[in-house]
This record gives sequence, structure tokens and C-alpha cells, in this order.
Amino acid sequence: MTEKFANINTNLPGEKSAELLERRNNIVPRGVAYGAPVFADTAEGALVRDVDGNTFIDFVGAIGTVNVGHSHPKVKEALYAQVDKYIHTGFNVVMYEPYIELAEKLAALAPGTHDKKVMFLNSGAEAVENAVKIARKYTRRQGIISFTRGFHGRTLMTMSMTSKVKPYKFEFGPFAPEVYKAPYPYPYRRPENMTEEDYETMVIQQFRDVFINDVAPETVAAVVMEPIQGEGGFIVPSKRFVQAVYEECQKHGIMFISDEIQAGFSRTGRYFGIEHFDVVPDLITVSKSMGAGVPISGVIGRSEVMDQSSPGELGGTYAGSPLGCAAALAVLDIIEEEKLNERGEKLGEKVMDFFGKLQEKYDVIGEARGLGAMCAMEIVKDKKTKEPAKELTGKIISEANKRGLLVMGAGAYGNVLRILMPLVITDEQLEEGLNIIDEAVNAAMADSTVKM
Repeated sequence: MTEKFANINTNLPGEKSAELLERRNNIVPRGVAYGAPVFADTAEGALVRDVDGNTFIDFVGAIGTVNVGHSHPKVKEALYAQVDKYIHTGFNVVMYEPYIELAEKLAALAPGTHDKKVMFLNSGAEAVENAVKIARKYTRRQGIISFTRGFHGRTLMTMSMTSKVKPYKFEFGPFAPEVYKAPYPYPYRRPENMTEEDYETMVIQQFRDVFINDVAPETVAAVVMEPIQGEGGFIVPSKRFVQAVYEECQKHGIMFISDEIQAGFSRTGRYFGIEHFDVVPDLITVSKSMGAGVPISGVIGRSEVMDQSSPGELGGTYAGSPLGCAAALAVLDIIEEEKLNERGEKLGEKVMDFFGKLQEKYDVIGEARGLGAMCAMEIVKDKKTKEPAKELTGKIISEANKRGLLVMGAGAYGNVLRILMPLVITDEQLEEGLNIIDEAVNAAMADSTVKM
């Protein structure tokens, strides 16, 4: 008999998780969301065990934060070694070598042969916010262009750049000024009877029109783009679109910033998602899987751009912490030693092949899409009308949780099932997880209480 990895022995939440959930509700604000109603006890590789003894296959990976897997031995070893030396000195007070070593390695890996410099911070939002500061300082301009359905964080600046109103922006205004939204392609939802090529041409022209209708290019400091939209629904733009945006930036002296917070560190089969599009960003933001769960983020950029700021204008108390740097150095070694870029490509092929079969099997799967192991399915009420099925998507996620699979949604309409499994997942664990998705879709469709 084939070994099963997912093992659910209780209702969800189990008794211990239910007690913790009650305590959580009494002390943690409602605005802090959660996914599965369980509390972790241990996690290793692609498996998470909760406090009630239930074991889950993890297709969320802390929202793309543990590409090298939970509790990787090399990451733990690096952290133990660093803790034995010192925990924190403040890089702006007493410097330390891991910061320098990590910066050197990321500069060497990032696209482009130009000279680069690197700074480190704490979170993805902080990286994006500092990239904006750097671009404004260098260009002496204020305007920032982001894209519809884009997600860049929850700070004031990054919330202003983020597109989705609920839950990220509703009643949190006023927002930061001089932020403009450009259209980002959504091929699945292009106008009926329009070819993909004609649609690309239209969206490219709409991007150019932003400089006519919304903001003069001479006042724009940067365009910030996710090479593959994350929270927006794992939407993959065409190479032609990305290159057209890049060319407009080059034409007008605008910084091109690639937000790699979710797409980076082997998720798409490359160190950086932007590598698929044959453009060289001026600035790159990184975080999430960079630290394998230890908070750290960074900005990688052209030396002349990064050096425009004066001492003290960039940084922070915990920015580039020794523990984060140690974890990130271990991550880079693991990616190389375990060939996780190649693994990301192979996992993506397996997932997309399986999703293609599900698309044929179920009328509610409107599209399967992705790049490397950054894969998703869009759930609809009807394949012809493409009406989003948000409630059904939520039910699929719930049914998957009941069967021992952690998975989460995304998309402007809340109807996209996104997959962010650790890249160290075994083939057997992946197959079991995908089969659970099949069972969950079937069970959700059979539930008469769900509005189709």
C-alpha cells in the first residue's frame, strides 16, 4: 500500500487548535486574517503537522516563503552557527560579513552585466518602498506607475500602489500621491473574438496612453511591475508586453523595477521571474523565499542609482539582520546544490499537465496557467461567460483542507486557486496533493449549498 502523507484524524479545527483559536479571537484583531483553522506544531519539507496531530501537505509554503522547504537542515545549521556568534549589532552601528557576502552573491546572480549594489531590509513591502525612494532620489521625479491587480504591500506607499480595494485599501485612505495605475494584460479575460496578438497590441497602447491621459513621462520616476502577478491571480504577461513597457521606460529615462517578492528564488524555474522576459531591470526587490522563513528583504540595483542617496537616508534598525543574511546565504547554497531552478521547471510541468486534465474533467475550471512552479487554476461558474465562482473556490479550499492539503486563493475576483508548494516536495507528495485537489473540486461541486 502506498504511503499517505496527508493524515487528518480530527475535525478542523481539532480540540487544541479550537482552544488556541478562541484565545486568538480574544486577543488578535479581526483584520489579521488566517487560512486553515489550525495551529502548527512542526513543519519539515513540504509537510506541516498541527497541534492535534494532523499532517498536511503544504501547497502554500507560507505564501511562497519556503521554496527550499520548511526547516531545511542547512538553514537551521546556518542559524545555529550565527546565533552562537551574535544575534544583532545593527549594520548601521557595527557591520558584519554575512551582509556583504549575501550582497555580493545576489549582485552576481541578478540579470545584467552592469555594476550593482545591494541593500537589505525586513519585509517585501519595505523593499518596494525603498526601491521607490531610491528611484525618486536618482531621477529627481515623483511619479510611480504600478499595474491593475498588482500587489506590493500594506504600508501607506505600497498600499497606494496595490490595486485590489478590498481587503487591502478599503477605508484606509487617503493614499500616497503621485501613484498611477497602468493596465496589466489578462489574456483569459480579453474581449470576445479578439486574438491574443491584437489584445497585446491594445494593452501596450493603453500603457503608452497613461503618459498622455494620466501623467507626463518626464515626471515619472519608476514603473514597478510584478513579472508574474501573485495576489492578482498568477497572471503571466507576454514577453512582448513586458519588453514594450521596458522600452518605454528606456525611452523616457524611467526606472524599471521588477518586484520579485513572490516570483523570485526559483519559483518560476529561474532565480528571478523577470529572466523569462529578456529585459534587465534597473532595480529588483526580493524577499519571501530569500530567507526561508526568516524575515529579510532587499533591493538590488544599478550602482549609480543605488549610490545617489546619502549616508543615513537608507536602512533601518533591523535591516539585513545577521540571522536573515545567514538564512539567505544557506538558501542560495541549497538552490545551487539541489538544482531547485531545474526542479521548479519540472514541478511546473507536472502541475500544469494535471491541471490540464482537470480542466477537461470539470466545467468550472476556466483556465490553468503559470510559469515554472508558479501555477494556478481560475474557477468559473460557466466556461463561456467566465463568471467568477468565488464561493465555489472557497469551498474547494475548505474541502482540500479537510483532506490534508493546504492551498489558498488569489485573484481580483477571489476565484483563483494558486499553488506555492515548497520546491523540495517529493514527487509522491506532489501527486497526493494534486489528487486531493481533484477530490476537493468534485466534493465542492456536489455540495448543494454552494451557489454555482
